Amino acid sequence: MDKPVWQFSDDRGQTATAARVPSRVTAYIQAGATLWDHGVGPGAVFGSFHDGAAPDHAKAGGLPLNRLRYLGAGATLDLDALLQGTPDLVVAVSYGGGQVYGLDPETAKHLEEHVPVVVIDIGHSRSLAEIRNRFADLARTLGGDRRREDDARLLEAAQRRLRAVTAATRAATEPAGGPRVLALSPAGTDQVYVARPHAWPELRALTEHGVHLVEPPAASGTNWTTLTWKETAALPAEILLCDVRVNATPVERLRSDPHWQAIEDRARVLPWNPEAPCSAPAQARFFARVADAVDLATAR
Repeated sequence: MDKPVWQFSDDRGQTATAARVPSRVTAYIQAGATLWDHGVGPGAVFGSFHDGAAPDHAKAGGLPLNRLRYLGAGATLDLDALLQGTPDLVVAVSYGGGQVYGLDPETAKHLEEHVPVVVIDIGHSRSLAEIRNRFADLARTLGGDRRREDDARLLEAAQRRLRAVTAATRAATEPAGGPRVLALSPAGTDQVYVARPHAWPELRALTEHGVHLVEPPAASGTNWTTLTWKETAALPAEILLCDVRVNATPVERLRSDPHWQAIEDRARVLPWNPEAPCSAPAQARFFARVADAVDLATAR
């Protein structure tokens, strides 16, 4: 048997191979947006069980959605849909355990009988840098990542600024230790999912750069604690990272709630995409927005 021209060992420990470098890539939308930032253009993307018949623009990053096939999400995303356009590679993500996120397990199993599949673990056991590097490794094998050094400098500059801002605000606000940041996903007018900082690589990265993240009360749930808006309003925070994905309740629908009004009156609200592209440019933008918010919150 001839040696494959292209191969990549994914985060399940499985090696995908092909007779030539894949050029017709189908990807989970977050993975597709990440590859796009590395100069690799997917031909089609799919969503998760949280998504609908149209792509979630919050997850799409810089993807030119008007030029891509969106294959669907949830129960409509069957094997036939995934094989549209005869892809020669599927790139998916996992939150641990090797399970492909967004696909029915049976669909994922049968998909690999037709096309090579690469799965990148983006779960809580990975650092933001590890996830970023894994996508960069994959992109290089596909002919991308041509601006790697420029993107790395951009990210390093954003990280340095965030560390400088948080150090300055801690010194200026002792003993408070700087503005507190709460990350959440609105789930209607009755409840809210509050993020556990240790469960999210990007939130852990903020703490590593000196940002003061608020830990919600202990409760069941790996990534989130479910609270009422009254309970959430009682948590101390001057900066709010608010989920803007399509499955989250828009802020405009919350403004009639007095508890949300109390939060918005005291806190600076930043849009937060928990499924942002796992690339240096996207992460640089995230760190820069948080640095600006910390700086402005201190000046209030």
